[in-house]
Amino acid sequence: MFKVNPYRPGAGLMPAYLAGRDEDMQNVEQMFDALVMNIPTQSIIFSGLRGVGKTVLINRLQKMAEDKDIFCRHIEVEERNDFVSQIAACSQAFLRKVSTKEKFKNLIQKPLDAIKALVVSFDPNDSTFSLSLQERELYQSANLTQSMTEVFTTIGETAYKSHTPICFFIDEIQYMKAKELGSLIAALHRTNQLGYPVMVIGAGLPKIYKMLSDEKSYSERLFLYKEIGSLTGEQSRNAIEIPAHRFGVVYTNDAVEKIVSITKGYPFFIQQMCQVVYQNTNEKEIKGVHVENSVAEFFKRLDIGFFKVRYERCADSDKKFIFAMVKCKELPCTISNVAKNLCKSVNSISTTRAQLISKGIIYPIRYKELDFTVPEFSGYIQRLEEYQLWCKENL
Repeated sequence: MFKVNPYRPGAGLMPAYLAGRDEDMQNVEQMFDALVMNIPTQSIIFSGLRGVGKTVLINRLQKMAEDKDIFCRHIEVEERNDFVSQIAACSQAFLRKVSTKEKFKNLIQKPLDAIKALVVSFDPNDSTFSLSLQERELYQSANLTQSMTEVFTTIGETAYKSHTPICFFIDEIQYMKAKELGSLIAALHRTNQLGYPVMVIGAGLPKIYKMLSDEKSYSERLFLYKEIGSLTGEQSRNAIEIPAHRFGVVYTNDAVEKIVSITKGYPFFIQQMCQVVYQNTNEKEIKGVHVENSVAEFFKRLDIGFFKVRYERCADSDKKFIFAMVKCKELPCTISNVAKNLCKSVNSISTTRAQLISKGIIYPIRYKELDFTVPEFSGYIQRLEEYQLWCKENL
């Protein structure tokens, strides 16, 4: 029997009630107000583990920006995708919007030429611009940073003169190539120096802090950094209870406490747990026993979806590395202990470590320590028969 369920676990799906992010939204709204006034402001980077709601937050912020008539575009960076083509397409979309106003059409050619140079030079498979061989040579550039900066400063100038501020929302920043990230930082930095109303709101895994600082030392001043974590007890309670109020359903304190304890306050886990509990309960009051009866199904759903999809991306050598991390018992664990559990030297496992970081499965924390980007991933690994067999073979 179909039952309307107010809980929405999913990748970036907006929950019925967005808990715990009010302060972040209020702070960013004030920054949007400055941008609308043609006052350049710092860009923002949100970081956190999988399932804490980074994508949900930046989607909500994009809606807020659009309501203030800020030109917005969402870019999701993928491991195999080219950031250059996406930023070029977004910039072209901005020019199309400006060109609809007759008095601003004279502002289009300069940034359009900059976009042509970027695409022709660094996205050879793109056929957006039909240029002769001679024209291609004219637009050809060997410097990505210079080309990216030219695009940002020219669209920034157009944004300033047309009173149309720009905000790019970039998700999964950790998948950007180092050269592209460095070029983006430099371009944004120069655009801000010139006083143009262009900002970036990005989101990614915790390793992005190091990525940004490695590329440009001034990135620490260019961006505001905000770590997004699990919800507090009160925030978790709101995320659990408020969506159900619409249907006249309430939770006992015991039920709420059990859900918070099981989910550790991670927003995605709360949505998944509550979806299962709500679906399995046909009463107007959800009690602790209802939660207990749904725990097995909750973990089963996580195991075959949220956890498995990441685990299956790993090669055999990656999986053994992960097993060795879990065998350390406590996380974060040192790279030396992982090597010890694998009976190998630290140097011999450095390639696998780098691959897992690149895939977004693990991230470095503190000096030579590692942890999983997915909350409770070690528990999933411990439930795997494959891990248990590996442990027996490596006693």
